[in-house]
Amino acid sequence: MPKILIVDDSPTEVYLLQNMVEKHGFETVVANSGEEGIQQAIETRPDAIIMDIVMPGMSGFQATRRLSKDAQTANIPVVIVTTKDQETDRIWGLRQGAVDYIMKPVKEQELVDKLRAAIG
Repeated sequence: MPKILIVDDSPTEVYLLQNMVEKHGFETVVANSGEEGIQQAIETRPDAIIMDIVMPGMSGFQATRRLSKDAQTANIPVVIVTTKDQETDRIWGLRQGAVDYIMKPVKEQELVDKLRAAIG
């Protein structure tokens, strides 16, 4: 069962994302900040990460960059899921090391398809 790390500071978003992916056979682990997301990625070795951008402290952009540059986590695909809808944000997110970028509100099938594609 593929393991997905969900990094989002909103309990409502976490709940929605967990429900979406768990019913498609994914196991989930949750982190509520960028810093906690990095720690969880190192400790739990997820198959993929769903990363929010707008969080207190370390942003999802910063966390994604740190994950992609660390040898322990560089091979874990990050899918950014955010309300930031500007093309420049999408490009920046991909430059930080994300493999994909999805706008909120998330369409369940799109998210599942992108996670499966990221895991390979």
